[in-house]
Amino acid sequence: MKLGLAQINVRINDFESNTKKIIDYILKAANTGADIVVFPELALVGYPPSDFLEYDDYMQKISAHMQQIASVCIGCCAIVGAPSVNTTSTGRKRLNSAYILFDGKIQQIVHKTNLPIYDVFDESRFFEPNQTFTTVLYKGYRLAVVICEDTWDSVTNPMEKLILDHPDCIINISASPFSYTQIPKRLEMMRKQTEQYKIPMFYVNHIGAQTDLIFDGGSICMNKDGHVCGQMPYFAEGLSIFDSENLKQADLVEISAIEGIYRALVLGIKDFFFKLGLQKAILGLSGGIDSAVVCVLAVDALGAENVHGVLMPSPYSSKHSIDDAKQLAENLGVSYDLISIDTLFSNFNQALLPVFTDRKPDLTEENIQARIRGVLLMAISNKMGYVLLNTSNKSEMAVGYGTLYGDMCGALSVLGDLYKTQVYELAQFMNRKVERIPINSIEKPPSAELRDHQKDTDSLPPYEVLDAILFAYIENREGVEDIVNKGFDNPLVHRVLGMINKNEFKRYQAAPVLRVSSRAFGKGWAMPIVAKQN
Repeated sequence: MKLGLAQINVRINDFESNTKKIIDYILKAANTGADIVVFPELALVGYPPSDFLEYDDYMQKISAHMQQIASVCIGCCAIVGAPSVNTTSTGRKRLNSAYILFDGKIQQIVHKTNLPIYDVFDESRFFEPNQTFTTVLYKGYRLAVVICEDTWDSVTNPMEKLILDHPDCIINISASPFSYTQIPKRLEMMRKQTEQYKIPMFYVNHIGAQTDLIFDGGSICMNKDGHVCGQMPYFAEGLSIFDSENLKQADLVEISAIEGIYRALVLGIKDFFFKLGLQKAILGLSGGIDSAVVCVLAVDALGAENVHGVLMPSPYSSKHSIDDAKQLAENLGVSYDLISIDTLFSNFNQALLPVFTDRKPDLTEENIQARIRGVLLMAISNKMGYVLLNTSNKSEMAVGYGTLYGDMCGALSVLGDLYKTQVYELAQFMNRKVERIPINSIEKPPSAELRDHQKDTDSLPPYEVLDAILFAYIENREGVEDIVNKGFDNPLVHRVLGMINKNEFKRYQAAPVLRVSSRAFGKGWAMPIVAKQN
């Protein structure tokens, strides 16, 4: 049996384009002699479709387009992920399904059993879990078709029942989002399944970004002994054909965590713009590391001609920061404007003087500068039709080291899931061949430059310490006592965790964050705004 894996990038709710792409891949696979071609989970509609599933006309479109796809399946079987209607009188109205198409018709529909509700997933809100377990028979081959979570460690394991039917292979259609820890976990899951059931497994995954979720592809064929026999590229569309009777061990292609992060963020920006019909990005260039890294990512995603920077020095901006920002723009070939905010800042202070009377300058004046910059960036964005990229990192978002309606402005948070120490690592990766980011932006002490001689360490512990505490609390779900037992100062841990909790209101108003970790701010972070602080 020749089986094709079609690793495709689709757009949510774009039935016409998605259908055309699926048909094109079916015909391409059939022309290469494939017996079966397999598409990812919810390939017809994109993942996740969310509340679109509530509309009956949406389901009618699915039915019509699936019939259109089925009509080209002559001499070749296609397995396509899409929602289906729950025809029983109980439970949710929809099912997360795999449509089995051949001989020009929908022959069978297999449903997902395990509906994840952790992290970014909320499938049980929309879908009813599968209750029946049947294999698929095509051209004498018996297939165990399962959907994503169904082959992970779950309470209900469909393979325990499907294996009783003696299938020749497992076919898993997935929409498994990228994180820099996820790829090894997927491989381990596949090895456990193939070694346990002693049959090969064909795993196809989405690629592409859907707002905050980024899918890396990396579809794989693994033989019955748990050896990789073929692997598709990460972060790229493609079609691979495998012969189930001739599965030979192949080399596993691995990418480092930092390369995966880089490629995921570039794809995240690119698809956010492309899928919304946008073209040009704007961002503030401070001469610091965060804006520099975002600018490089934007250039690599959109092209230098579609990225515009704005330098907005204040009375506290150092000459080297302005020079670093200019050098970055020149290195990357992006256009930029320089707008001093000295006069605007002075005018704000004068206007507020009768209200503030003799109160001393404090954080208020720092926030005014950030908000002036936000207003200028949004004004240029509105006038020119640019889309503002946010440059805040995860460390800053965690402890509230950012100004609402100021440096937290933006349509998309590019670095919101990268700790500051990871931002430096990413900058070094970007400079591995040629200096794109000025070395001074990497080496100088980080500073918001909102008052004289300011350093981030005036308000925060060193980022190496801060990020370790944040990682323990956010990713590892460790509490105060656990973190202190690792050797961190008790009052410091209480202070950092208190900052995280009391700044939840800011994160509720932040731009969507491109997810590259196992726990990003956004869908996967469900904390109350109002709660007793640590």
